[in-house]
Amino acid sequence: MNLTEFNQSDRCEHFSCPERSVSPAVYILLYVCAAAVVLLTVCGNLIIIISVFHFKQLHTPTNMLVLSLAVSDFLIGTFVMLPVLIWTIESCWIFGRGFCISFWLIGAFILVLSLYNVALIAVDRYLALSNPFLYTNKISKRTMCIVVYSTWCVCLAYTVTFYYFNISFMNILLCPGECFLLLNEVWSVIDLVCSFIFPLSVIIILYTRVFVIAKKHATAIRELNNHTRPKTQKITSHAMKSERKAAKVLGILVSVFLVCLLPYVIYSLLGDVIELQTETIHKLTVVACLNSTINPFIYALFYPWFRRCIKLFITLRIFQTDSSLINVFS
Repeated sequence: MNLTEFNQSDRCEHFSCPERSVSPAVYILLYVCAAAVVLLTVCGNLIIIISVFHFKQLHTPTNMLVLSLAVSDFLIGTFVMLPVLIWTIESCWIFGRGFCISFWLIGAFILVLSLYNVALIAVDRYLALSNPFLYTNKISKRTMCIVVYSTWCVCLAYTVTFYYFNISFMNILLCPGECFLLLNEVWSVIDLVCSFIFPLSVIIILYTRVFVIAKKHATAIRELNNHTRPKTQKITSHAMKSERKAAKVLGILVSVFLVCLLPYVIYSLLGDVIELQTETIHKLTVVACLNSTINPFIYALFYPWFRRCIKLFITLRIFQTDSSLINVFS
């Protein structure tokens, strides 16, 4: 995780937690809204996780990546979002040194994991559209589970290694009420490349290719529809439409992810050029976290199976015998 660097040696001499300038009613409302956002994030992603685990129809290679992303979003809602929102409301870190270390360690791991999950989704859609026959024959649920498991292990190992070699350069809690880290400059560059530049490049390049291929498929489908065709061509046309639809929905997911994350990344990169404002960093961190809240709404808007699963949860039919065999696409 490319953490913001603060170089003002006399910052602590001038820093103190500001007094609240809002009325008690507004203050309470802010906390109610923060609790609601966290609850939406946790519950929304929990529904996705349980649905993909429970219903056999959803056990597809692509949904293994959706599941992995939902788990990382769930972890953001559980461990990261509430401290960030409280930090923003209070304009002061109130949780102490020990939790500050855990907060950055967990946050760094989940952010890197989320980026690589989205990058894997881009790879998955590119392979599915560019060579659908190879994808169908070679990419199984088991293969994708191994890929997801390996990604989690690599991201965790990278995060632990990164912090292990930087521990002597870290300055936790620069002054009372703050929770920022000063990192070794060499490792900051390494982290920038591994955590941001590489996965973002994969995402942008492959999704550009995905939309080019999807456009070609749309043209091919129109041409097929203009002629009488045998059954095999009808099947091919239907498969192409399905893959294009999946690419479209996941493309929206990726676009929202980039819109939420890039402001924070860009602002962090400008740390040596402009004077960083703590309040701005807080707000951009909140925007980055809100992506985890938005994702379930994207599924609800574009995936009929997700809306069907919500109904099954509300009506408690998910607890019935053999509910895992229910057709969630009907």
